[in-house]
Amino acid sequence: MPSKESYVVTKTGGKGHRVSALNPNAKPSLHIMPLSGSRSDPPKPASPASTFWQPIRSFALSQITSLVRRSTLKESDFVAPKYEKVHNFKVHTFRGPHWCEYCANFMWGLIAQGVKCADCGLNVHKQCSKVVPNDCQPDLRHVKKVYSCDLTTLVKAHNAKRPMVVDMCIQEIEARGLQSEGLYRISGFSELIEDVKLAFDRDGEKADISTNVYEDINIITGALKLYFRELPIPLITYDAYPHFMDAAKITDADKRLEALHEALKLLPPAHRETLRYLMGHLKRVTQCEENLMTGENLGIVFGPTLMRAPGLDAMTALNDIRYQRLVVEGLITNEDVLF
Repeated sequence: MPSKESYVVTKTGGKGHRVSALNPNAKPSLHIMPLSGSRSDPPKPASPASTFWQPIRSFALSQITSLVRRSTLKESDFVAPKYEKVHNFKVHTFRGPHWCEYCANFMWGLIAQGVKCADCGLNVHKQCSKVVPNDCQPDLRHVKKVYSCDLTTLVKAHNAKRPMVVDMCIQEIEARGLQSEGLYRISGFSELIEDVKLAFDRDGEKADISTNVYEDINIITGALKLYFRELPIPLITYDAYPHFMDAAKITDADKRLEALHEALKLLPPAHRETLRYLMGHLKRVTQCEENLMTGENLGIVFGPTLMRAPGLDAMTALNDIRYQRLVVEGLITNEDVLF
């Protein structure tokens, strides 16, 4: 006996297409049926092999994605900002008649006739100093010290990529001190560190910091840290400071890396090049197991040394130390990607 509902296969339909004959005027409703088995068949359970490989596939995909993002950071070139050295004008009294080197007019008065750039020696009226271009070219005749001197001023005066004190100290440390336990963590005698400072201020590139004069390598590491602490503008500048702090607070590793990459673009060329050289050196320090210094340890030492923000209250400054450590640790760990 036929059932109440019978089905016919449509002329144009393929296998598994059926329409109801109860209402011949109704438009046929097509249903895709499985190629085998009935509609009531339970879904097949995932195979043990599929269950085993799924988390491995997910992990491998995440790792590949991370590597691609890091590779993109490494291959992207910095668009170096146009950094101009401003003049360091100070009120000056000239002996005898003097003319302004900007407007070529005579400087009137018996005392304090105008201003003189302490870095390049440019002489101009006080009013002219407000419109002089930021094209200071420091001269060694005027730049007579190394410590406490603006980093870019020192680099331009010596026509170098980095301050010579950084190059000389790092070369000496890597030549005879990488295996010293507690490198950078252990402090040298402050009197001898001051002696190294005076030697650089007095003799410049001719300063002798060899083992014949300073046998304890901690004196050289102390002199290098002192140089960065006494910079009038920190190595990680005041303008870039909040961007590095924001990057350190990001929890996602890849996004934090990208934020650090963007923050580095805000540094003046001389600062960024010096930071690159220093981070490469600190990376080599961490790779020497004998000194027991990790990226975290070096971050604790160099965080407050390389970056600081003016005008912070005590509690905010104390809280920032944690993120300063994370910034330096991240720069050391990812030195090969960020620079």
